[in-house]
Amino acid sequence: MNIRSSLTRSVSFFALHHLRRADWSDARNLETFGPLSDPAGHGHDYTCTVRVSGPLVHGMVMDLAELDRLLDIVVRAPLAGRHLNLEVPEFGRGGTLPTCEALADYVYRRLLPRLPAELNLDLVRISEDATLSGEAGSA
Repeated sequence: MNIRSSLTRSVSFFALHHLRRADWSDARNLETFGPLSDPAGHGHDYTCTVRVSGPLVHGMVMDLAELDRLLDIVVRAPLAGRHLNLEVPEFGRGGTLPTCEALADYVYRRLLPRLPAELNLDLVRISEDATLSGEAGSA
């Protein structure tokens, strides 16, 4: 029997963003995104939840301290306290809009190659609040 267990960890961070397409006029951005298009941005207390799975080794899927260290590198260092559109190149002018699902994809793509080969990255969820989240994960 090949049993895989999972470990889920959540970390929080605050960041600003705005929803605005560089190839659209101010009027079209305002019409589409409303006040969310204001270049000054608005903030969220985001929660990033990740779930890794794999075999248990000494009762653990992964050393929690190591997972926390990776989340500091991949999530907190590049995102916490930042204006995502202005300070994270992937979300800069003409780049991807920093929606919660785009942030989940951003974290997934950076975390996956840092994990031990025997682990799966099942889920990355970015929540803006209790009512809105986006996810990325293995199929």
